[in-house]
Amino acid sequence: MSTPPQPPQPSDQPAGPPQPPAPQPAVPPQPTAYPYPNPQSPPAGAFYAQPTLVGRPAPAQPPNPYAAPQYGFVPPAPPAGGGGGAGRAVLWAAVGAVVASAAWAAGVLLLGGKGDSADLRGYTAPSNMCSSADYGSFKDEYTQGDSSPTHTSLDDKALEESYCSLNLKKPGSSYADAYLTIQLDLHKKTDPGPEFTATWKNYGKSHTGYDVDTVDGIGDEAYLISQDTTSGSSSGSRYATLAVRDGWVTYLMTYSAYLSSYDQDKDPPALADVTDWLKTDGKATLRQLRD
Repeated sequence: MSTPPQPPQPSDQPAGPPQPPAPQPAVPPQPTAYPYPNPQSPPAGAFYAQPTLVGRPAPAQPPNPYAAPQYGFVPPAPPAGGGGGAGRAVLWAAVGAVVASAAWAAGVLLLGGKGDSADLRGYTAPSNMCSSADYGSFKDEYTQGDSSPTHTSLDDKALEESYCSLNLKKPGSSYADAYLTIQLDLHKKTDPGPEFTATWKNYGKSHTGYDVDTVDGIGDEAYLISQDTTSGSSSGSRYATLAVRDGWVTYLMTYSAYLSSYDQDKDPPALADVTDWLKTDGKATLRQLRD
C-alpha cells in the first residue's frame, strides 16, 4: 500500500545550539547622495555623524541633498574661525544695498522726486492760448477784435507753457487802446508754490506803488496786483494782474493801458471794473483748460 507524500524534512543531523550572528564589518557603509548603483540609507539616529577630535570643534555638517530648497533672500552666514573678512564684506555689501534701496524708495514717496508726480490738476497747455482763453468781459468795452494776436507755446519735459498777447481797441481806434496778456505754465519737475507766494504776495514790497489783494475761490492761492497813476488826468497808466497757482500750475492775466496826448482813448475803464473782469474771465479760462 502506497503512502502519501511527506513534506520535506530537515536534515537528519540533530539540531545544535543556536549560532551567533555573523560579524559586522568594522565601518558601516556611508550614506551617499547618489542613488545609482547602490543607494544606501544612513544608520538610524546617526545621520551624517562624523568623528570629532578632542579639543577641536566639530566640522560643519554637509548639506542634506534630500532637503527641500529654500526660497527668498537669506544673507550668507560668515565663515567660522579666522579668515572671514571677505565673507563679512560680502554680507555687509548685500545688507547695505537693501538698506539703500529702501531709503531711495522712501525718498521718492515722501518727496515726489519723479517728474510724473507733478500736481497738474488735469490742466493742459493749448498750442494757441489766444483762441482757448475766455476774455469776454473785456469785449463790451473793447469791441474791435485783434486780427493778428501774438501767441507762443512751449512743450518741454520740465515745463509746458502757453502765452497770448492781445491788442484791445475801442470803436474807431486805429491803434491799441490797451493790452491783455494771458499765460499758463505747467511745472512738471519742480513745485512753484514757495517762489510763487514769495513773488506775488510780496509784490508791493519789491515794487513801489502797487496794491496787493488776496483773491479767494480761485485755485490754491491767487493775488490781484494793481496800480493807477492817472489820477483823473490824461496821462499815466492803469495796470492790473491776476496771479493764480493751482497745484503745480500757474496762471497770469494782465491788463495795461497807457494814456498820453497821442492816444485817442481818453477815458479808459475804471480799475475796479478791470479787476472784476480779470477775476471773472480768469475763472472761466482755468475751468476751460481743465476740461
